[in-house]
Amino acid sequence: MNQPFLKTEKIKFKHVDYAGIVFYPRFLEMLNDLVEDWFEEALERPFSKMHETNGIPTVDLKIQFKNPARLGQVLQKKLWVKNLGFASVLCGFEFQDEEGETTLSGEVTLVNVIFNTDRNNIKAEPFSEEIKAKIKNYEL
Repeated sequence: MNQPFLKTEKIKFKHVDYAGIVFYPRFLEMLNDLVEDWFEEALERPFSKMHETNGIPTVDLKIQFKNPARLGQVLQKKLWVKNLGFASVLCGFEFQDEEGETTLSGEVTLVNVIFNTDRNNIKAEPFSEEIKAKIKNYEL
């Protein structure tokens, strides 16, 4: 049975606002870190190499903020595949605190793109069979 990709994140001072809770744009950075880690660790496609010739931009993002996260908490971040398309992948995600309470959840759609050397021409590029096989390991 497939499992989600998991990472933990400790909430640091840099993440919080004056009220002591995570400032919502920091959650987007944490999500991007999760996606980047998934590509590097699980798909063996690190951004440092991939972005020489292509990329994986976010084209759609839906988030529901459920509960605040506070300085010092450790969040469990989960990412899984809901649908694998020709050149896109729809992922679900959820961040939970130590008690299992959901902090936020949502969906992100990523598209595999290729661009020319001056990066003026960007177009969707199908995933390779090798990458598709690795992505499918995270379908739930």
